[in-house]
Amino acid sequence: MPGQRLDHIDRRILDLLQAQGRMTNVELAARVGISPPPCLRRVRALEEAGFIRGYHADLDPQKLGFEVKVFASVRLRSQAEADLQAFEDLARGLPYVRECHMLNGEVDFILKCVAPDLRTFQRFLTETLTPAPNVASVKTSLVIRSGKEEPGVPVDPA
Repeated sequence: MPGQRLDHIDRRILDLLQAQGRMTNVELAARVGISPPPCLRRVRALEEAGFIRGYHADLDPQKLGFEVKVFASVRLRSQAEADLQAFEDLARGLPYVRECHMLNGEVDFILKCVAPDLRTFQRFLTETLTPAPNVASVKTSLVIRSGKEEPGVPVDPA
C-alpha cells in the first residue's frame, strides 16, 4: 500500500473507522460493501502503511473533572533546533498539555491545555510553564465555549 493511492473503499473504511473505531469487521465490511475477509486485509494494510495510527476512546473531559480548557501561546528565547526540540520534549511530559504545535510568526508554540479548575491551571502556568527553560513569555486564552471539536481529518472533503 505504501506509494499507492487509496481507492474509494479504502477511504470509506478510514472514514468509518475514524468515526467509530470499535466497529466490528463484519459491520465495517457490510457498510463498505465488501465481504469481511478482504475488509480485514484492507484494514491491516492501512494500519501497516501508517494511515491508521491507533484506536482511541473519546473521553468526556468534564465528566473526568477537567472543566478548564486554555490555549497557551509560548514564545521562546532561542529558536535553535535543540531548544525547539527541548521544549517539545518538555511539553510531551506535561499531563495538562494535550497538544503542542510549533508555529511560524511571533509565537513559537501553541499549546492546548486542560485543567480541573482555574486555580490548578494558574499554578501550572506560574510554577511549571512560565519558568520552564528557554520560555520568554506565555500568553493564554481561556476557552469559553467550543463550537466544534472534531478529531481526525476529512477523508473525502467535498
